Amino acid sequence: MKRTATANWQGTGKEGKGTLTSQSTVLNNTQYSYSSRFEEGVGTNPEELVAAAHAGCFTMKLSFVISGAGLTPGSIDTKCTITLENGAITSSHLEVKASVPGLDAAKFAEMAADAKANCPISKLLNTNITMDAVLV
Repeated sequence: MKRTATANWQGTGKEGKGTLTSQSTVLNNTQYSYSSRFEEGVGTNPEELVAAAHAGCFTMKLSFVISGAGLTPGSIDTKCTITLENGAITSSHLEVKASVPGLDAAKFAEMAADAKANCPISKLLNTNITMDAVLV
């Protein structure tokens, strides 16, 4: 399986502007710029997209791990915070809250650690990955 996305940029790094389009067209000429990346401008940015990818991938992996133990998650909510410092992504922090009937906190912590270590995006990222996981 292969997935694609394209970027188009016009102009200089600071004054220019760009668009991103994904294969599914969920992103379809979606605006990004210096302002949306380093300030509070309108549009997306690569770090936000990495955060979405990591949150989504981890959450799905955790669901697979829980289901593999014969349990069904009621819900799993994950927030991912990507930190960009001095031109490098220095960390990815996952905050997960899950409701899983029949699962105790210790086993949940094991499953969350498994998902954090083994989701494809975690494996892709070359950065410090931290996590707070709470069973609710």
